[in-house]
Amino acid sequence: MLNNKYIMLAIISGCVVIADQITKLLILNYLPFNHTLQIIAGFFNLTHIHNPGGAFGLMANLSPGARTIIFLFISSLAVGLIFYFYIKTPQSHPWLAAGFALIFGGAIGNLIDRIRFGIVVDFLDFYIGKYHWPAFNIADSAISVGIATFVFHLLFKKMPDA
Repeated sequence: MLNNKYIMLAIISGCVVIADQITKLLILNYLPFNHTLQIIAGFFNLTHIHNPGGAFGLMANLSPGARTIIFLFISSLAVGLIFYFYIKTPQSHPWLAAGFALIFGGAIGNLIDRIRFGIVVDFLDFYIGKYHWPAFNIADSAISVGIATFVFHLLFKKMPDA
């Protein structure tokens, strides 16, 4: 029988993957590629772009074949490592486990894009005036929150004993 720890992983990461894939499907179906829909003037747009590289376009200039192999390998390795960290996190550290579940779900969401399209669909575009943060998606947001949770545990010495 599954214990609560695996149920928590399934719920958190499952919700991330579902929300990520539904929002990307909506963008793909209703906002043409390279088009922008202004939501909050001077601060937030929905902008349909495709990221062939990693975070912030890392390695976007590689050939599509090399990029696909590298990112599928790195993404699969990351998913495996995060799952390992999750199962090794004691139940006495539920926030750390939740952070790992967010990272796991986000990695799966972006891995689905890489397998399906060879790119990642991004659409959340925040900016102030002419200063833009690179566009991102729900999976990226979950990964960022999960990493922030992990860093919090590291900085404030809240990590479980080895």
